Amino acid sequence: MSHNPTASQTVGPFFSIGLAPHYRSEMAWADANAVRVEVDGRVLDGDGQPVPDAVLEFWCAGAQTSGDGEFPYGFARAATDDEGRFQVVVVKPEPRSDPDGEGHAPHLVVLSFLRGLLRHLMTRVYFAGEAANERDVVLRTIPSERRNTLFAHAVSDDTAIFQWEIRLQGDRETVFFDA
Repeated sequence: MSHNPTASQTVGPFFSIGLAPHYRSEMAWADANAVRVEVDGRVLDGDGQPVPDAVLEFWCAGAQTSGDGEFPYGFARAATDDEGRFQVVVVKPEPRSDPDGEGHAPHLVVLSFLRGLLRHLMTRVYFAGEAANERDVVLRTIPSERRNTLFAHAVSDDTAIFQWEIRLQGDRETVFFDA
């Protein structure tokens, strides 16, 4: 008897509950001097309504592969509350260049796991106002009118708190990437 791989399945409303023991809303990092920032936001559906049971994973490029026990460095996972809100404390990466000289602005890769989806959604969150944003190899491929969906904006000039929304559909739909 041969066995075929199981296809992806919708996750149902219990997905976020099953991952609750594995939430880590503060990113671990080996460098104690790394700049930490808070990203607060909401996940909204196509009608602008909050998504109360999404799970978001934040990954930081350049993190060391080992970690502090169960979690790798450069990783955070948070769930949304009844109003679709989430909050994570992450390490703000430095701008970097590929060996071929292509530039990357400070950003985090974000995976969104939501009820009713067969696969996760992948996007990025960049930090508004970074000079390196103009040279970012990925941002340059996105139409200028859509780029703003990827930017977290500082709450004020003297804070390390950023606001960002993930919109699943509609006029201001967040840019999502093929995994």
